[in-house]
Amino acid sequence: MGPRIVVVGAGAVGGYVGGHLHRLGHDVTLVDFWPEHVEAIRRDGLCLTGTTPAEAVTCRPTVLHVTEVQGLSKQRPPDIAVVSVKSYDTGWATALIAQYLAPGGFVVSLQNCINEEKIAGVVGWGRVVGVIASRISVDLWAPGSIRRTMPMGGAAHTVFRIGEPHGRITGRVRQLTEMFGGIDSTRSTANLWGERWTKLCTNGMRNGVSAATGLAGKQMDKVDAIRRFCIRLGGEGVRIGQALGFQLEPIGNLDPERLARAGEGDPAALAEIEAAMIAGSNKEGGEAARPSMGQDMMKGRRTEIEEMNGFIVAKGAEVGLPAPAQRALVDAVRRVERGEAAAAPEVLTGIVLP
Repeated sequence: MGPRIVVVGAGAVGGYVGGHLHRLGHDVTLVDFWPEHVEAIRRDGLCLTGTTPAEAVTCRPTVLHVTEVQGLSKQRPPDIAVVSVKSYDTGWATALIAQYLAPGGFVVSLQNCINEEKIAGVVGWGRVVGVIASRISVDLWAPGSIRRTMPMGGAAHTVFRIGEPHGRITGRVRQLTEMFGGIDSTRSTANLWGERWTKLCTNGMRNGVSAATGLAGKQMDKVDAIRRFCIRLGGEGVRIGQALGFQLEPIGNLDPERLARAGEGDPAALAEIEAAMIAGSNKEGGEAARPSMGQDMMKGRRTEIEEMNGFIVAKGAEVGLPAPAQRALVDAVRRVERGEAAAAPEVLTGIVLP
């Protein structure tokens, strides 16, 4: 009998991964908070699409509304709980599912931001595994319908990176790597914290900027002032990560050190990084890709700006490194969230940084 999996948060990423794990034959139960989404899955199945016809599939995993989770107490306990909620909901979502876990069960963080410590505060460090989804770009565009707007990673890019907080490659990491490998390219990592901070730098350059400006991913890199603001964000994130002792991976296709130097005004590094970003924005495909925080702003939802860029600011303060671009972005996104400004490039282009 294979492991029983419960995915808490069947939105874009959680629903995409949970749906495909079910397609691959795993015992998957989805838990979500949006009644229309839950009912659509029950009625019509979960519709998953991508950038090619071959990626289209409709699956029918078991799905529960959050108010029905207590029913798990009458069933075989879950072995794996995948938490895929917004970072600000991590604590209560983990506590919700922890009480139903099998004795040897564990919790997987499949989220933006760095939430392993929050999860460990509920279940203990020995029951936490991290999964990073890199450049997957999915959105829940209608109840019961999730689409992927970026091509599959395949051999060109590893989408899922799975690791333990202590860095050892354990049996459960290998198990998850095999399972997720049926969805897209996957590898085990001994560098979870470096991978996490690298993803945080990438998200920190893109998500809040999209939320504040209303621009999609590729559009941001085509506006000179916005592109350079993104570079400054990335540079600050890299320097703080280095000061914290993390082993950083490439930020997308950008070298971390060159990105940091570009953010600090090194002319050669700036020209190199800008050229790479412009070239990426001119490639075909992915035009509809919009970072998750940009999607949240369009839907009127709360963003993860404090848990993302605000987290970078807080960690910078711990190591004595100010992050003025990160702080300015947090303030800008909060203004748009509160309705004090409309999402537009001008929200950021008027910012003067030291």
